[in-house]
Amino acid sequence: MRTKLHGALSPLISLDRKSAKPFHRQIYDSFRAMILRRALQPGQQVPSSRSLAAELGISRIPVLGAYDQLLAEGYFESRAGAGTFVSSFLPDEALAARPGENGGRAKPGPVVISKLSRSLPVEWATWARGPGAFSVGQMAYEHFPLRVWSDLVRRRVRKVRASSMNYADPMGSKKFREVLTAYLRTARAVDCEASQIMVVNGSQQALDLCARVLLDPGSPVWVEEPGYDLMQQALMLSGCRRIPVSVDDEGLNVTAGIKRCRNARAAFVTPSHQYPLGATMSVSRRLQLLDWAHRHSAWIVEDDYDSEYRYESMPIASLQGLDHGGRVIYIGTFSKTLFPALRIGYMVIPLSLVDRFAAVRHASDFCSSQFHQAVLADFIEEGHFARHIRKTRLLYAERRSALVQAIHNVFGEQMQILGAEAGLHLVVTLPDGLSDVEISARVARQGFWLWPLSPCYMGTKARHGFILGFGSTAAADMPLLVKRMQKVISA
Repeated sequence: MRTKLHGALSPLISLDRKSAKPFHRQIYDSFRAMILRRALQPGQQVPSSRSLAAELGISRIPVLGAYDQLLAEGYFESRAGAGTFVSSFLPDEALAARPGENGGRAKPGPVVISKLSRSLPVEWATWARGPGAFSVGQMAYEHFPLRVWSDLVRRRVRKVRASSMNYADPMGSKKFREVLTAYLRTARAVDCEASQIMVVNGSQQALDLCARVLLDPGSPVWVEEPGYDLMQQALMLSGCRRIPVSVDDEGLNVTAGIKRCRNARAAFVTPSHQYPLGATMSVSRRLQLLDWAHRHSAWIVEDDYDSEYRYESMPIASLQGLDHGGRVIYIGTFSKTLFPALRIGYMVIPLSLVDRFAAVRHASDFCSSQFHQAVLADFIEEGHFARHIRKTRLLYAERRSALVQAIHNVFGEQMQILGAEAGLHLVVTLPDGLSDVEISARVARQGFWLWPLSPCYMGTKARHGFILGFGSTAAADMPLLVKRMQKVISA
């Protein structure tokens, strides 16, 4: 399907006034070349002869001559009362004959890119290509208070001023950061002031900024094993040396990390709900991690991506709230509590680093959209966010319980369930001898999304299993879906 541009955009035509070639021929050649290389698409409107002549600063006569020739040869078509358009019926062989050496296609040169960019995958894994049952990162979008949100958006639209169209503070809207400060102090026990908060385009940008500010190529960094793959990719782009540190029921094993690399520059952790295994870092481990960071002048990056959702206890207080030495960078996001297309995340930065983060942010991205920050500030301040969290916490608890019960009913003791106490996903392990990647790739072709566990490991001793998202699946559908999962595994 071809996308058509409505309205006549002026094409980029450059006339050489010193050339012996007449203007009408230069205009004809330019249009023909743009059509053949598909810069102008079939059905796209071209400017009127009068407007193009004015644009080029020449008489209308050469433009009319070029248009007549293009119409005669079938490159243009005229529609009564509408204007002149690129022909909708150009043959494929004509479009294939693009200008190039000897009338054919130009040969592409070698693709030279950086070593760091070559380390990243160029496409999503087959099991991560669509929303649906068990797909990770999906939520109950149908339960989002869309009417309330739309009303707030309309109210803010009516208040838009010309001054809001300029570049803004790279730290984010002052009003939104003040509202966010009150929320984080109350709900997450984060110790912060509004001046320490930077608003970013999702938590992934926050991870990238941390890597840019804190790390040099070759810097040793602790990462959780297994861990979040997109966190790994952000660190790969920095060129740092990733040190995998094992995770157990108490979270990151700090003693193991010290044995592997005592002088690491930083530790990237998910202490409230470890991704993907779901462990909560114990208080003793948190204090041990903070002690290590203070002793070795290291940094801790706390990714608190979905801590609002706990089902068997109150939300766990942040690691940052225990830190009295300014060694923790705290990251949060609204992608899991509201919706990912919002692209609003935030960082709480130690005062000693605020200027550095602001400078790097300004050099790479200037600032985030102020409009949606204003809408979200209203959404939080008027109590809609707290009501939405209470409602969805009950909803996700029901869906999680239905999934756990269905797994027990279908698999019995064959599968171990990990991390079901919090968040929007849980992990199930596979019996020895089965490949989670092989099964995931096979069933993805059937539109069934089972995210494999083993790719979250850097080492060779990876556990095989599946990361099952339950946020977007109704509780009543869980038994049938788990039976389907059992069939594809046994196949």
